[in-house]
Amino acid sequence: MLGVHPIAVALEKALDSGLDLIEVSPNAEPPVCKITDFGKYKYQEQKRLAEARKKQKTVELKELKLGPTIENHDYQIKMKSAHKFLDAGNKVKFSMRFRGRQIAHKEIGFKIMKRVTDDLEGVAKIETHAKMEGRQMMMVVAPELSIKK
Repeated sequence: MLGVHPIAVALEKALDSGLDLIEVSPNAEPPVCKITDFGKYKYQEQKRLAEARKKQKTVELKELKLGPTIENHDYQIKMKSAHKFLDAGNKVKFSMRFRGRQIAHKEIGFKIMKRVTDDLEGVAKIETHAKMEGRQMMMVVAPELSIKK
């Protein structure tokens, strides 16, 4: 802590010690500077950013494919997988492809998607409601905040 000095004096002190004058906080009043080796400073900043990135949790989007003619047991297995993905903190995308003449009965697909939302109530929140995109129906759910560990 050297106190408040004019820029010229601070630069002179840095040059005398053979180090660099680094502006740490430009928005402070007066601006805060540090006399240190710039290469070492950059290296420490790089390490600090890498450590912060390592502790970050990336949220993945997992996809579960359903069909409009899905049977009860297959549906239960898909729900078990959805719970596992949501517990891990990932988002889940449910997609349902309509083949051939199945497209005439979109209401069956909407019923299944409604069943999914009812089964995941309290565990997940709906991010994107069920909607048709061509011959495919999609819905995205994300884990509820109270569930995350």
